[in-house]
Amino acid sequence: MAIATTNVRKHLTDVKEWQKLGEANIFPPDSRLELIEGEILEMAPIGCNHSGHVIRLTHFLSTLVFDKAILSVQNPLQLGDLSEPEPDFMLLKPNDDFYCSRHPNADDVLLLIEVADSSLSFDQNQKLHLYARYSIPEYWLMNLNDSCLEVYRQPHGDCYGEKTTLRVGDTVTLTQLEQITINIADIL
Repeated sequence: MAIATTNVRKHLTDVKEWQKLGEANIFPPDSRLELIEGEILEMAPIGCNHSGHVIRLTHFLSTLVFDKAILSVQNPLQLGDLSEPEPDFMLLKPNDDFYCSRHPNADDVLLLIEVADSSLSFDQNQKLHLYARYSIPEYWLMNLNDSCLEVYRQPHGDCYGEKTTLRVGDTVTLTQLEQITINIADIL
């Protein structure tokens, strides 16, 4: 007796289709979804500790980068035709229309920060490789589980050539805005 087999196929989507689905209100309004490598992924709800750190970053960095960069908080970043993540925080190059006519892309990013507790493994792996592949110059992973800041620089291929782990008591200087040095205690 022959056993029938069914080929299971995954339907991947691209950014254009993804944006059309959003405009058509296909997804529930409270859903947290991201398009990563053509797959629509449901992200975990944002907890208090996570959101508090995003608010702290926004509050602290807004005064430091005033007129030097545009702050973007949990907004889309278009990476090629198959990915549109919504990083927790980005510093973007100044843009006259504040990105009203298009989503920013990798060339616009000065600094990208993900705040991670439940998403730590995903952010250390899939997102790190995605950001490196698109040459995001500086990726900070605020690791709430281990109370540290992982700083990734020098993207090449799908990895970063430099990783530094910083803790309270350390400082970091933004490579794209070298005049800005931050005490880790101020953001962690």
